[in-house]
Amino acid sequence: MTAGASRHLQYPSELCDVICASVYSSCLQPSEPSLDPLIQKDYGAPTALPSSLPGSSWPEPVARQTLANLCLVNHVWYQAAKPWLWTKVEVRLPVTWLSLVEEIAWDYDEETVDTVMENTIKAAAKAAVSSRSATSRNEEEQRLEESILETFGGPDSSIAPELLSPVVSRDPSPRRLRPKSKSPARWKLIRSISNAIQNVLEQREPGLYVPTPNDPRPGRFIRHLDFNHFRTIGMRRSIDEGVHSRFVTGDRVEAVLKEMPSLTAFGATEYMDGALTLPVLNELFLRGAPSRGRGRPCRGRGLVCDTHDADHEEEDRERRRECRDLEAVDLTGCVSAVFVNALTEFVNTHLLPQADAETSDVEVESNDRSSHRSRVRFLEEPLTIPGLQRLGLRGVKSIVPRILAPFVLAFPSLTHLDLSGTRVTPDILLSLGESPTVRLKSLALARCVRLTSASIKTLLIESQVTVDLRELNLYGDATFSTDLVESDLREILVKAPCFTSEQMVYLDLSSAPLTRDILKLFRAQPKLRSLGLSHIPNLELKAITEFVKAKAPNVEILTLVGTSPELDCGLRPVPPGVQRGSARQSSVALHTQLIRPLCTPPFSFSLTTSASSTPAAPPTYLRVIELSTTMLAGLGAGAGAWRIIKSKGGRGWYVDTASGWVAQLGFGKGSELRRDLEPDHPFRIEMEKLSQANGNVTSGVGWHARKMEVCCCRLFEFEQFSDPSSEILHGHGMLGREDGLYGAASFAHQG
Repeated sequence: MTAGASRHLQYPSELCDVICASVYSSCLQPSEPSLDPLIQKDYGAPTALPSSLPGSSWPEPVARQTLANLCLVNHVWYQAAKPWLWTKVEVRLPVTWLSLVEEIAWDYDEETVDTVMENTIKAAAKAAVSSRSATSRNEEEQRLEESILETFGGPDSSIAPELLSPVVSRDPSPRRLRPKSKSPARWKLIRSISNAIQNVLEQREPGLYVPTPNDPRPGRFIRHLDFNHFRTIGMRRSIDEGVHSRFVTGDRVEAVLKEMPSLTAFGATEYMDGALTLPVLNELFLRGAPSRGRGRPCRGRGLVCDTHDADHEEEDRERRRECRDLEAVDLTGCVSAVFVNALTEFVNTHLLPQADAETSDVEVESNDRSSHRSRVRFLEEPLTIPGLQRLGLRGVKSIVPRILAPFVLAFPSLTHLDLSGTRVTPDILLSLGESPTVRLKSLALARCVRLTSASIKTLLIESQVTVDLRELNLYGDATFSTDLVESDLREILVKAPCFTSEQMVYLDLSSAPLTRDILKLFRAQPKLRSLGLSHIPNLELKAITEFVKAKAPNVEILTLVGTSPELDCGLRPVPPGVQRGSARQSSVALHTQLIRPLCTPPFSFSLTTSASSTPAAPPTYLRVIELSTTMLAGLGAGAGAWRIIKSKGGRGWYVDTASGWVAQLGFGKGSELRRDLEPDHPFRIEMEKLSQANGNVTSGVGWHARKMEVCCCRLFEFEQFSDPSSEILHGHGMLGREDGLYGAASFAHQG
């Protein structure tokens, strides 16, 4: 052994845990994210926030590679880095998904329960003996192993109660595995055996330290699982193979979820929503607190189940009790019949009163006394899921209001809610506004055609749910415009706490009946960074300029798709005798009436110059403007440093490539918004590359997201770096940065 290797072995495990936790946290986005697309190249160490270049965090591949290299140093570093390396798992390819299932799920035919028990007891005995100095270690280890086997009855049959509960107590534990369980979760079995061995050895030899038995399966470390990048397009599979030979099936997802007791975030897409069966939804939403009730059974139709099914349900509930509560779920675009039917059955079984559930499904026997007792208990103890804080249902348009209402209202701790493009009704908003516990920070109701102006006004003005709201998306377009009327909009701007508190950071009122007079009713919004004012054809450009300059000078992104008669490029019908505009006139109006007043420093003249004097700053932070495709075509190659950057879909932005949040390296300063970046500055070069790509970019390129980000990993606080459970998931809401299918919904699609 070399001297370097011996020095590595001298590092305490706690120090290795802290280092690995710091490596993992270095790639997570901060609480104040940059609004620009992520730049993956290395331009130096992360600096103050917000910062686009150098980035506010290290690229995720760099952190993962660092953790992977640490796993190769020695066993101590391997044990420290492995939990963080498996914390976040993104499924991208079918072959990686199959490998993940093989690595995490327990194949009972390949490795039986008896084998795992026997190997665990042997490992525990060996670890216990090795912690002491003994002359004949092998003999002592054998005697201790035999003693444990004799005490617990051995692993040659089904799991004995003595193995999971000390002999002297004999008290039945509600958390132990049932003896008849043929398919327990591996982590639950290892944990139960470890606890039992610790108790027995403590009775035999008090003070003896026994390490936790090692479990090679990494499922217990995973806290984030999503299928954002998963797709099977381009694999040359036939229709029959796509229907009958799916990669992501409900059984595989259920088997994986059972081995993830620490899972707190889950993301699904339309490419795998056929695997979201009822058992999968049960594994997701019934883990943690929902299974820690006062022994209440799962609520079906009140039918009498046989003993085997009842035992199986009891085992599942006991296993879920020891799982962490789910904190974030993203079901964007899930519309398959399998998912809709599964969610309907889940709501009918667990959330709806028994009488309502029976009227929507097949008739059942009503004379059964146990059914009556179950119904009474349900009405007294409605099922709630208190752990979930962020819920994304964008585009889940196949769920009827009768199912959507109890599902959304079952989460009393929501802070982020995206209901864009769903069948949400005024009654659902009314019930949500009456919640005494929900305190939303981010709310998206874009293109919700069933909502009324009065329901939105009531929620924003009279409800305590939206008092702390910081992000509001009421986007509407020419096809699905918002239902807000002018009188209600005036009241909202004057009375709603989310507007009067002056804490708004993201706001989209596209297609709302905004006028110059209504804009004057706005309170100053000094923290507003992204503003959507699209599809308001009669709002003058000068009124927008006056509003941004006086009320929201820190706005960096402004959307004006289909807004203002000055930007119609001559496409709008005009009365007879009135000269029709042109693309050239719209381009001139954009620069003279909006860009120059808001993005150009005021003119100053002095006969005396001083070296210490600094030039005046522009009146606002505006640097990105979203425009229609016709308007962008009229702008040509842009003017000055302004360039056109297109998304992977139909959206496009007019961007000042010479402006960005950059750090002044070597001057001891933090990040600042510069308007005069040199042509060879790295940030300007990257923006120029995006402009030259002409839409041939990744789905994560864009500004002013239309989809709420709810499943981003972020280290919120560390109480113990050695414990990955101190890491929680934090969503950045409408200011989040996503790619893959979620990125397409955020930046590529118009709606």
